[in-house]
Amino acid sequence: MTKTQGFLISFASLLLAALLFFIIVSEHGLADLVFLRQERGKLVEKAEQLTRENHSISVEIDRLKNDPKYIENIARKELGMIGKDEVILKTPSQPEPKK
Repeated sequence: MTKTQGFLISFASLLLAALLFFIIVSEHGLADLVFLRQERGKLVEKAEQLTRENHSISVEIDRLKNDPKYIENIARKELGMIGKDEVILKTPSQPEPKK
């Protein structure tokens, strides 16, 4: 191997190493690709979660529009309402024993 061939091989090796380094760490390189794939995975997961929430809300809206028993149940639980012919009986609360 002559001196010129050795120089060309060294230069080609250095050029390949620089190119590999550039591919890995450049703005659109391998590191960026890995980051973007992770970000895409997170976004897909978030989109699936939002789809499930939208479906749940859609079902609840439908029940609120069309299910009188569901509306009655919500009124009883959240607003403390009672039916037309119902009576609330309150028992006297017992005082706590003194120590």
